Amino acid sequence: MSTERLRDLLNRANRALVGGSLGMFHLPDDLALVFSHGAGSRVFDVAGRAYIDYVLGSGPLILGHAHPAVVAAIQKQVALGSTFYTLNEPAILLAEKLIEAIPCAETVRFVATGSEADHYAVRIARAFTGRNKVLKFEGGWHGGNDVGQMSASPAQPGGYPTPQPDSDGIPERITADYLVAPFNDPETASGLIERHHADLAAVIVEPLQRMIRPRPGFLEGLREVTRRCGVVLIFDEIVTGFRLAWGGAQERYGVAPDLATFGKTISGGTPLAAICGKREIMEVANPRRKGEGPYTFVSGTFNGNPLSAAAGLATLAELQKPGVYARLHEIGDRFKKEVEAIARRRGLPVRVEGDGPVRQVMFTDRETLSWKDVVASDNPRARQLGHELLRRGLFVTPGGKTYLSAVHTDDDLAQTFEAYEEAFKYV
Repeated sequence: MSTERLRDLLNRANRALVGGSLGMFHLPDDLALVFSHGAGSRVFDVAGRAYIDYVLGSGPLILGHAHPAVVAAIQKQVALGSTFYTLNEPAILLAEKLIEAIPCAETVRFVATGSEADHYAVRIARAFTGRNKVLKFEGGWHGGNDVGQMSASPAQPGGYPTPQPDSDGIPERITADYLVAPFNDPETASGLIERHHADLAAVIVEPLQRMIRPRPGFLEGLREVTRRCGVVLIFDEIVTGFRLAWGGAQERYGVAPDLATFGKTISGGTPLAAICGKREIMEVANPRRKGEGPYTFVSGTFNGNPLSAAAGLATLAELQKPGVYARLHEIGDRFKKEVEAIARRRGLPVRVEGDGPVRQVMFTDRETLSWKDVVASDNPRARQLGHELLRRGLFVTPGGKTYLSAVHTDDDLAQTFEAYEEAFKYV
């Protein structure tokens, strides 16, 4: 197709879609794209241009686009029915697979999105404990719900423990139920938990906060103080689940929470997420308990639909094959080493943060340990780098995370490093 087709579709999108986009992802007009299809590690726009994909649908496509096993599973299931709003075999089998893999999982409830999973996990913790307050960490992303939009990306860090809502439309009174602490600061977090434990239902945390690795002892400290104070510890593993390890960040970092949320990788690029954890806590979502004790509504039209569950089972079967996680960590470590080396040769202050196949290029000369360090880095420069990479055939989120997949090849990486060599000249 031609660039005229691209321009026509962009004009139509600007008329039909709010902001001319599907959500938060928005590129400058000269870089705006409309994709037609994807295959493996590549995506193709309607003008016929190919890009090596490091967005991967914002993470779900850990096997790349149109993986044969996932395509076959979806094709088989769609001929049998796409949704039933009740029990089906793929959903049951997927729930069993999650329980087998995830250290904290004794039982599972499916939902449609990661935002829903985090919202419902907090609701379950509140129902179980009979308390209302929730502690989260500044810069932590938990979706579009109220907890997710509390101090997720404040322009000015600090003011703990009072949150800063990132979105209008959240009633002011709701902020009183949230506390915010800096990530990787165990003293501040423990002090808040101990001080507020009588009113505190849960602590929710990304074990790898966006791309910030937990310092040794940080997650362990949260586990100890929440257990001692009777507070539910929730790991948001929407990104890290089945990506950092077969058992997610719980396995990689050796700390098991009470509840955890999973999404992205468990559904093969289709809408599905899950809440899992200790049976005694999860039981408050049991519909048979309504009217007979603590109960919380957790349901939805497409929860556990067989199409997404079948795609998830196919994805997990591929991830469980020998050598997959070793490869994901190998290419993630190589990406970090090579990009930092290229920047160093050009005299640029660059660090590649993250863990395994989740990476982010930061313009800074110091380690990123909290949101304060993120704000202090040169974010406009990082976005400009992203724009230059787009011009050189890499599909990236400018200034955001880089997702590597099980299908990125050595040739892909070689082309990627060549693109960085050129792009660094212009930032």
